[in-house]
Amino acid sequence: MMDGVLCWAETLRSAAQGFEGAKSSLLTSGRPCHFGRVTKVPYYQVDAFAERAFSGNPAGVCLLETWLPDEDLQKIAGENNLSETAFLVPLADDFELRWFTPAQEVDLCGHATLAPAFILFTELRHREAHVHFQTRSGLLRATWDGRVVMLDFPSRPGEACAAPAALIEGLGHIPREVRKSRDYLTVLGEEDDVQSLTPDFPKIATLDCLGVIATAAGKDVDFVSRFFAPGAGLNEDPVTGSSHCTLIPYWAEKLGKEKMVARQLSKRGGTIYCEMRGDRVGIGGHATLFSRGELFLP
Repeated sequence: MMDGVLCWAETLRSAAQGFEGAKSSLLTSGRPCHFGRVTKVPYYQVDAFAERAFSGNPAGVCLLETWLPDEDLQKIAGENNLSETAFLVPLADDFELRWFTPAQEVDLCGHATLAPAFILFTELRHREAHVHFQTRSGLLRATWDGRVVMLDFPSRPGEACAAPAALIEGLGHIPREVRKSRDYLTVLGEEDDVQSLTPDFPKIATLDCLGVIATAAGKDVDFVSRFFAPGAGLNEDPVTGSSHCTLIPYWAEKLGKEKMVARQLSKRGGTIYCEMRGDRVGIGGHATLFSRGELFLP
């Protein structure tokens, strides 16, 4: 595979020929496309867990031929200033996928997995109904039924723990129950308690976790949540797929249900279709393409 990234025009030609042509081109042909000393990177922005634009969680999707230096990936994510930018490199049979917030790389992201899967299924015309991603959290699978992208992720049930003082002070609320996995899971009394939270973000940023989940049973859905991760550069994430790796096993146990519908109560909001699958969880949602174009890198 040659170094660099493919010209956007070449990617469009490959897409028109179908997914296999696109993948073959990404793997074996073409030259990095330069404008003067600038390299062009094919780029999409997708609103994930959204049925229309300006809702759900926006994610950037960068199609690379080979990996750029980590420093450059982080600069791109910072310049995009979205909650996550996904970077995708083709392998022989699947794809390698990494996720960056504006501040750091993360080990697992739901909406920025749903977004590149949606691009592969819709823009690059992937002929299979599933696609696999190699990630820091192992092999992830995405399926497509023509409407919803369903992700197969690891389950991350939390363990019961005491609430640190900074957690209570940061939320401004005493949770009924606290559990800990990658994130703190805080269970509040009702949906309105989750909706009305006004967190102290500097206080939450001092906690030993990526983020804090606030959740309660829902009025019109099975459960609701919000997600705060100021330490990762995200005061509040609009819709967080990876938090549902902890939310789904919790609510599946509490409600006695394997399939549920959840809602994240951010300003943009989003609906998540949830399934308990033993030591895995299904996290599904709609997606909307907001833009397609190219990045110009020095």
